Amino acid sequence: MKRYQFKQDALIEVLHKAQELFGFLDNDLMTFVAQQLKLPPSRVFGVATFYHFFNLKPKGAHSCVVCMGTACYVRGADKVVAAIEAFAGIKAGETTPDLELTLETVNCVGACALGPVVIVDGEYVGSATTPKVDKALKGIVKGAVEEQQA
Repeated sequence: MKRYQFKQDALIEVLHKAQELFGFLDNDLMTFVAQQLKLPPSRVFGVATFYHFFNLKPKGAHSCVVCMGTACYVRGADKVVAAIEAFAGIKAGETTPDLELTLETVNCVGACALGPVVIVDGEYVGSATTPKVDKALKGIVKGAVEEQQA
């Protein structure tokens, strides 16, 4: 906040930096930002909840994003989401209790010819099938286990 001279019009930049530092924006952090920038808490909460790139809950160490755009959906993206939900034991928009995996859906990733598309830790899985996605997610879980044992 000091970098932006506590200016109210720097709210988005301040929230970005706070999320970068703390991983997500919890109520206490947003209240602190509101106090420091002399803004009503409702304005800070409003901005944080309006923009999709702000996280109000902790995210997993790994991410799985499924495109639900029309091209992906008609090619079975809904079935892929259901399989991932069953595999991970969470619903879309949730994070596993151990904070290893966050499952999200988006409207379109702009790779319609590859549909259905799943993005696992930034890697695109085109023509995604349940076995392809299971393999990608098992690799994540396996890698996490190996890291813990090392």
